[in-house]
Amino acid sequence: MANGARPSPALRPPPAPRALATRKRDPMLTRDRVLRAGIVEFCRHGYIGARIDQIARRAGCNMRMIYHYFGSKEKLYVAVLERVFGELRLEESRLHLAHLDPVTGVVALVDFTMDHLGRHPEFVALLGNENLLRGKYLRRSHVVPRASAPLLEAIRDLLERGRATGVFGRDVDPLQFYVSILSLCYVHVSNRHTLSITFNRDITDPEWLDARRRHVQQMVLAYLCAANGAGAAASFANAASA
Repeated sequence: MANGARPSPALRPPPAPRALATRKRDPMLTRDRVLRAGIVEFCRHGYIGARIDQIARRAGCNMRMIYHYFGSKEKLYVAVLERVFGELRLEESRLHLAHLDPVTGVVALVDFTMDHLGRHPEFVALLGNENLLRGKYLRRSHVVPRASAPLLEAIRDLLERGRATGVFGRDVDPLQFYVSILSLCYVHVSNRHTLSITFNRDITDPEWLDARRRHVQQMVLAYLCAANGAGAAASFANAASA
């Protein structure tokens, strides 16, 4: 997690209803306010516990407006999931992995994944809630799988270029590789409270997080790199996080 990162915009309260009344109604802005309010409500209470009236209150609109834009609570929830996944995929695309050398690209992907999860606790919470529902509602989205395909292609290209130049010594499946990175960057965020209590160590401490970043970089690169390049890759990981 980046030190001193600002809270996610999704968790900032929408403007007060009185302030909204002075503005000309803008359908896109109203829809965006509803989505941001929905992220907060579904994050805190899950799909079952979330209430449309509370979302309307936070968004500064009436319930009829929510049903007008989204049709139902279920469709709003799916739209919320598509929003948070869409933001993740958009920011990943801005890494431009195709323009980075393999080692730099892997480090960039690790750093981005760790930073994004740290800056967006609402994404981690929504992901946990949806997994408790066994992906029931995410399965109804065609947007999320389609938006995720380019990431795997970018990772595939990164790994193939690393193999071709002799930097990476393993033939690694792109999905397996991404799931491994996600796992290494996820658990200390999703389980930060229980892990801190269990081991009597504050794992949200910036120094601990910096050490965690270096640890993940070194683990991933040591796995990928050929024996004669592993030491150099580990040194690069240390320099990248210094």
